[in-house]
Amino acid sequence: MAALPQSLSRLLWGAPGSIVLVCAALLASWFLSTSSFWLLPFALLALYFAFGVSRRANLISQLHLATIEALALAIDAKDQTAHNHIRRVELYAVALARALGMSEDDVRGVKTAALLHDIGKLAVPEHILAKPGPLTPEEFQKVRIHPEVGAGIIGRVPFPYPVAPLILSHHERWDGRGYPSGLRGEEIPLGARILSIVDYFDALTSVRPYHQAMSIESAVALLQQESGKALDPKVVETFMRILPALRAQVQRLTTELPALPSADLPTSVFEDIALAHREIYALYQIAQTMGTSLGVHETMAVIASKLTELVPFSACALFLYTESTETLHCRFATGVDGELFEGIEVRSGQGLAGWVARNRRPLVNARPAADLEAGGSSQETRLQSALVCPLIVGERFIGTLSVYHADPSFYRDDHRRFLDRVCEQAAAVIHNSTVFEQTQEDSLTDPMTGLPNTRFMFLHLSRELARAERLNAEVSLLVLDLDDFKEINDTFGHHIGDRALREAATALRAAIRPYDICVRYAGDEFIVVLSGCGREEAERKRLELQQAVDNVEIEVRPDLRIPMMISSGAAVFPHDGNGYEALLAKADSRMYRDKSQRKTARARLRSGEAAAAAQ
Repeated sequence: MAALPQSLSRLLWGAPGSIVLVCAALLASWFLSTSSFWLLPFALLALYFAFGVSRRANLISQLHLATIEALALAIDAKDQTAHNHIRRVELYAVALARALGMSEDDVRGVKTAALLHDIGKLAVPEHILAKPGPLTPEEFQKVRIHPEVGAGIIGRVPFPYPVAPLILSHHERWDGRGYPSGLRGEEIPLGARILSIVDYFDALTSVRPYHQAMSIESAVALLQQESGKALDPKVVETFMRILPALRAQVQRLTTELPALPSADLPTSVFEDIALAHREIYALYQIAQTMGTSLGVHETMAVIASKLTELVPFSACALFLYTESTETLHCRFATGVDGELFEGIEVRSGQGLAGWVARNRRPLVNARPAADLEAGGSSQETRLQSALVCPLIVGERFIGTLSVYHADPSFYRDDHRRFLDRVCEQAAAVIHNSTVFEQTQEDSLTDPMTGLPNTRFMFLHLSRELARAERLNAEVSLLVLDLDDFKEINDTFGHHIGDRALREAATALRAAIRPYDICVRYAGDEFIVVLSGCGREEAERKRLELQQAVDNVEIEVRPDLRIPMMISSGAAVFPHDGNGYEALLAKADSRMYRDKSQRKTARARLRSGEAAAAAQ
């Protein structure tokens, strides 16, 4: 027997067909009640058949709905950037379809399309969907395929109402500038126009990788602005009218469990899907930080914020390895008792970090206090369990990443696997950060003395002068120049001159306040920037710094030590100038005047000593 046409099959097995059969059975029963009794069994058989068909149609309908909702939940669980988006779109779309007077069959079609409208995104790479910035033209072309892919998938399902055309057209625009077909106006199915509006509204009011959530008022204003352009004006007007009542339903929706009521599947199934994609998404976001110019602290803050989505922790710490000393130094710590770990140093083989450094293997549920004890700290910690994994770039061990928890024996093998995968990505990111910091430090540091260099001084001085001008405060600038430095170089050699520079730098650094800076300016000159320092205080500090250097002697030979001397001049902002050039010129002028006076005083002293010796 030839198969029935699909439309006839839908009619017979759907709700309308069931109603027709039941009516026919009832009519037959009435007819038989007025005729011969012998036909009663046939009437009962017809009635039984009609109720069976109706029951089967209902079961099939429920099965279809449960399948759709389960698939929608799986898609929603996969989406790490727009959780519960599908459920909100369904709520908005169904209410809007009913407000526009659509038939119940059409409403069911809109509901099904709302649940499945993003199924085509299964064909779009995850890194494009999760990209925080603007898409390239090539990436946008990849996104544009999802309505056609979705319609292709759903078109094979024999729904008794249109679904695939709504999915295909939900990115068309009222003005004809949409995709994939460029339909305009009422050429676009009404259900697709509904989906377009509610999908756009929910995207505006939700947090996405490429924008923050808008307020309802701002989103409404944008909808009204797009009315007659991208969106059907009549549908926009209806949506605006029913929106206040829908907002209360959406707020209740966010407090419910993330499951659709008819999908009779265990929540853990969707949690497993969400967890798998959360792992990929977190690893992708960590990988995104590679190549960015971030220091270690900033990089670890990013990694820690993403890591907590995979491996829960009460505290997190990074230990970096120094190969020359075989020690690990805690460069970053956050969370419960994080301050106890900051700055501690452990030797390879000691504590948890030291054990991992020596063995290159993770530790699971170890005792966090072991790191504190190895670092020489006697303070107690509330942390009870630790998971520590090595950071390896190529074949080179660079440190450990540790997570701690306040609960004992908290970590499982899944946590270790997650952290291992994170460390594979994070190792390269952290290594790049340490290289960046070292390069930055080298570019702002004088290699001879270890002091900040001229470039750093101008950056710092610009900030200090701007701050002082804003707060009506003072900043002092001291210029210092070693006396007879050329003579030291010419007489004893450049290696003694280099030592003189380093000794002077050490004396000056020790004599200034922690928040002031001393810079090697050029050759044998140094500049000191004193924040919040007026003329009298600057003069006292100038003399103090001179005395600090004058007290230094350099051993040239075991039997010869030569004294160090330095001349100095001070200038004060804003009294001596409004910019660093004017301040430098004024301080330099005063330094040379001081050098001349000191040179004259030394000449008189030597002349007096010579005269006394002659007598």
